[in-house]
Amino acid sequence: MTVAHVSPSLSRNAGGIFEIERDLAKALHRSTPVDVQVLGLRDEHTEEDRTEWAPLNPQIFDTVGPEAFGYAPALLDALHATDADLAHLHALWMYTSVVTLRWHRQTDRPHLVTINGMLDDWALQNARWKKRVVGWLYENANLREAACLHVNTDAELRAVRRYGVDGPVCVIPNGVTLPDDRSSDAPPWADEIPSHAHVLLFLGRLHPKKGIEELLDGWAEWESSVNAESWHLAVVGWEDGDHEQDLREHARTNGLSEEVHFLGPMFGDDKAAAYTHADAFVLPSHSEGFPMAVLEAWSYELPVLKTPACNIPAGFAADAAVRIDPEPPSISEGLDRLLNAPPDARTAMGRRGRRLVEERFTWPRVAAQMHQVYRWLLGDAARPDSVTLN
Repeated sequence: MTVAHVSPSLSRNAGGIFEIERDLAKALHRSTPVDVQVLGLRDEHTEEDRTEWAPLNPQIFDTVGPEAFGYAPALLDALHATDADLAHLHALWMYTSVVTLRWHRQTDRPHLVTINGMLDDWALQNARWKKRVVGWLYENANLREAACLHVNTDAELRAVRRYGVDGPVCVIPNGVTLPDDRSSDAPPWADEIPSHAHVLLFLGRLHPKKGIEELLDGWAEWESSVNAESWHLAVVGWEDGDHEQDLREHARTNGLSEEVHFLGPMFGDDKAAAYTHADAFVLPSHSEGFPMAVLEAWSYELPVLKTPACNIPAGFAADAAVRIDPEPPSISEGLDRLLNAPPDARTAMGRRGRRLVEERFTWPRVAAQMHQVYRWLLGDAARPDSVTLN
């Protein structure tokens, strides 16, 4: 069985999707008989991050015209040349959707689309008119004609149905690579945060949907009502538009310049060191598919503060996370509950998160489920339990 994975980005430019698509492809290669071929578009970090795919060797294609569309003239022919039995598309709204749809129509072979939260209500409201036009031009047909859609949660399944797609959907969560050991590197914020301070970590894209502005307001509200001098907020992430400057100004306006630190993006060893040396993790998002950062935080035994929009209710059920809404009063209350808890209570919460990840969210488990879906789509197996027709 040969499966071609197609993506508009094979680098850190894709944010968390980069790690999802990469680690799924590598897990399929390692633990199943699938021959994985990877094809994607070139961006500013592709060559730098290409080695992250080893032992896979992605094909990378130059684009022309608007970057937001990603027109790659050679991509369709290259997809045909793989002689894939099935194409697996990651992400929506770009030329890669056009390619997988055309390939399907020309070969009469199935394609599967991983949605990555891109049909959630909040996500659809972002650039709403552009997405309506793109949907009319090609994306709606791409979704309707897909042999199966892949979502991570039941909430995402409901979003797919609200969008109007009624075909088969497999519900398979993302996985995480468990750290082999804990980084011994110095904290990546050693020059900015006192060594005796506790650190609450945010790690992700700096975008309004992440709720960072509400987090800053909640932090200011919490700080004004309790003694919060021992805690600092480390904001680690990559710029999306000009949002970081807005956030910096918002922190200054709230008088938070001393305890809120914008540290830029971190990858590899630096990211591992951030998780290792943090004391807790926060994701106050308005909308997520299935956030890798939360799984990574649990893998490092960090207690988590997150919204229901993060779409991992198992974390609340396992008492591995404190629930907040993306509103300042709720965030302030959650900060008080988690950060002022006894240290041993936070430690126990983090350990419950690690156990949850070990039991349910490792990549070999995810790859085995995806392999069964591939087999079903190719007529080699019965429909797996992960697939719903409703």
